[in-house]
Amino acid sequence: MKKLINDPKDVVEEAVAGIGAAHPDLLVVSHDPTFVRRASGPVAGKVAIVSGGGSGHEPLHAGFVGHGMLSAAVPGPVFTSPTPDPIVAATQAVDGGAGVLYIVKNYTGDVLNFETAADLAEAEGITVASVLVDDDVAVKDSLYTAGRRGVAGTVVVEKTAGAAAERGDSLEQVAEVARRTNAATRTMGVALTAGVVPHAGEPSFTLADDEVEIGIGIHGEPGRERVPLEPVDRIVDRLLDAVLDDLGTASGDRVLLFVNGMGGTPLVELYVAFRRAAEVLAEKGVEVTRTLVGNYVTSLEMQGMSITVTRLDDELTELWDAPVETAALRRGR
Repeated sequence: MKKLINDPKDVVEEAVAGIGAAHPDLLVVSHDPTFVRRASGPVAGKVAIVSGGGSGHEPLHAGFVGHGMLSAAVPGPVFTSPTPDPIVAATQAVDGGAGVLYIVKNYTGDVLNFETAADLAEAEGITVASVLVDDDVAVKDSLYTAGRRGVAGTVVVEKTAGAAAERGDSLEQVAEVARRTNAATRTMGVALTAGVVPHAGEPSFTLADDEVEIGIGIHGEPGRERVPLEPVDRIVDRLLDAVLDDLGTASGDRVLLFVNGMGGTPLVELYVAFRRAAEVLAEKGVEVTRTLVGNYVTSLEMQGMSITVTRLDDELTELWDAPVETAALRRGR
């Protein structure tokens, strides 16, 4: 294993310290317990948004803390949910009196720990609502989940919900935007190689040199099938067929097309894949009106990608376009 780390047990704390040092204008880091919040602090009367989960998926979630997205992010150990205590501490730190929305990827540990944190925060007098993200169409009831996994669509949910909070929506309204975005979003991924968890020191799964895993999860969970390596156009067709079939797109729909890298895939390959996905959607009469390409929800150094499609309406388009200023996504401010 070759990694740019010191002691594997210190990776998360040192990475969190690093993002805070790199973006002091945007972020404040707490180390005991560990969470990242906006440098601007809570805004009285404004809904706050907290998300989090296991580390190893950067820039998710800490990279999306800032104006127009999250109020705070709570990183757990690599591929492991944070415990309730830092979630509660983050909730207290960002509460502005209008309530706090938890955006939770659908993994059993995340669900249980955020539910416990919500109960504890409510006991402190903070109103909490929660929205689950379960955009992965590949499998149901995977190793880490009851139901579909939450994957790259989390970024879209955090962006639209964050914009709704910025415009002054109530907690109920912000939660409804998040749920509606999740319902309009589907994702499916592919892996060429596995990531290496630092404390494990070996790949989380193995693939032959001529194999890929279709429908992989962001922790390396199995997908739908292993198939021989194919030209990327064929791989894109496999992923996109599953996404569009599940989403039920029709000619005339407007969509966001998001091609996400899993950490070890160069942008040149992601753009080759995006080209094919855009061609397929155009052939089906589906209009790509908004786009995103890059490494936003990763799985350490996994080589691979995912394709996310979100069906847009006028309001979701407006929320997607709203100004955002975070470490990983900045636009219009």
